[in-house]
Amino acid sequence: MIGKLYLIPTTLGDTEPLEVMPLSIKKVIEQIDYYIVENEKSARRFIKSIAPKKSQPSLTLKLLDKYAVEEETQRYLDVCAQGINVGLLSEAGVPAIADPGASIVKLAHQQNIQVVPLVGPSSILMAMMASGMNGQNFAFNGYLPIDKGDRKRAIKDLERISMDKGQSQIFIETPYRNDKMLADLKAILSPQTNLCIAADITLPSEYIKTMSVQDWKHQQPDLHKKPAIFIIQK
Repeated sequence: MIGKLYLIPTTLGDTEPLEVMPLSIKKVIEQIDYYIVENEKSARRFIKSIAPKKSQPSLTLKLLDKYAVEEETQRYLDVCAQGINVGLLSEAGVPAIADPGASIVKLAHQQNIQVVPLVGPSSILMAMMASGMNGQNFAFNGYLPIDKGDRKRAIKDLERISMDKGQSQIFIETPYRNDKMLADLKAILSPQTNLCIAADITLPSEYIKTMSVQDWKHQQPDLHKKPAIFIIQK
């Protein structure tokens, strides 16, 4: 039999895994010894937290980070031909969503390997759920440009698309630049545009708030170095 590729979510922070994940995640991790991960240290820590009795020396971890060589990653799923199941682990949240794991999932489809997505926390979907904005029509835009002029144009373009299509626009920022992002949104967006900020989702410090940009001008939440999702809707 051909092995399967399991897409295994991780926590969004230092949360007890089984507080935010079903037992099915634990059962799968207990059965799999071969993983594709972004960071070996954090992956081992997560596996140990959810399956403490699992033998760490028995694990094979293949790295899928910015230094990974494509010629090598293209062979990561070769073990499936031997009937070995593979687990794809994200650094936070679900694999292949705002995550480099998508290339491995694509490879699995090309090689006729069954892909099994597992349930777990997705900051993008959870922010959308809690925003009160249009959950029937939304788009995830990843990171906005860093250049000041390009960023301003991107923000105005997203606001225009939202107004024209009634579509919620989701984007993210590097955590240490969150405060600058909020300042830019306050300065560039129309006062009537709605803005949701969702930070530290599933953590004790979770913060989720939707208000008009006009109202946000009187608010300054502490977002520095906190993973955050921004959503706008005109």
